[in-house]
Amino acid sequence: MTTDRKHIVIWLSITAFMVFAMAVIGAITRLTESGLSMVEWRPLIGALPPINEEEWLRVFALYKESPEFAQQHSWMALGDFKKIFFWEWFHRLWGRTIGLVYALPLLYFWIRKMIPAGFHARLFFLFILGGGQGVMGWYMVQSGLIDVPSVSHYRLAAHLFLAVILFTGLVWTALDLKMGQTKWTWDNFCLKRHGLVSLGFLFTTIIWGAFVAGLDGGMVYNTWPMMGGEWIPTEVGANNTLHSDPVVVQFFHRWIAMLSGLVIFAYALRVKSWALSGMIFLQIGLGISTLLTQVWIPLAALHQAGALILLTLLLKSMHSRFEKSE
Repeated sequence: MTTDRKHIVIWLSITAFMVFAMAVIGAITRLTESGLSMVEWRPLIGALPPINEEEWLRVFALYKESPEFAQQHSWMALGDFKKIFFWEWFHRLWGRTIGLVYALPLLYFWIRKMIPAGFHARLFFLFILGGGQGVMGWYMVQSGLIDVPSVSHYRLAAHLFLAVILFTGLVWTALDLKMGQTKWTWDNFCLKRHGLVSLGFLFTTIIWGAFVAGLDGGMVYNTWPMMGGEWIPTEVGANNTLHSDPVVVQFFHRWIAMLSGLVIFAYALRVKSWALSGMIFLQIGLGISTLLTQVWIPLAALHQAGALILLTLLLKSMHSRFEKSE
């Protein structure tokens, strides 16, 4: 690997880690009910927190006009508001920092002609995708500032899924630069197909995990493996909406997660990846523990982190099974 490639791989790895941290910070922001504390979007000057009492009173006054304050947090004083404001501000600051960490080196590598042939368009697309992720984040927040003090779980899922796609693109591109760019051939087609199916199951599980978070589905039926003494709760039979009823969404998430675990575990056995195998059991254990503790924030954040660690191990294993074009 050339020195230029090594530098780019390090840059992409740092950015991927920051996206990983962003997902965990986002989970904490959601779980602490901090996401609607900042009711204005100022992409440039908004990076600075309130620096004096007058500014704190101004942003608190804006929050008092939101439906969340009127319906849920009318008891809050300024000191209470500052606690929830921190996580949303930090979440947005971290997102802005990711943008700078990605954009400035990209410009440098581009001007110095350090980017290998065939990677320019992909790296630029990842830049656009990162910007779109920021816009989607604000679009998500807006849904909770109108009438109902809760963001749309569809927009929340889209926000998280864009982050997962961005993370996937960063990791796969770094692997391409380090190990050689992949190409599709029909060799080992069954194994490759198994990897792609595993990836699809994992993506689906993550999306329904976002639905669970957006609907507070983790707060209902905090038992395992049965739900309220039943394998299939009454609500599932009465309402088959897989994406909008909290009970049904939790039911689907917990069992699609188990099915995903089986599919990925079978793949891990085929490729003899013991790290991937072990991470499956750890992630399932974190999910069950999060449910049994009624979504204890540290466990829930670890569960979010576990999903991306599992994704990283799966991507690394899949990449090594593809033929290299260079």
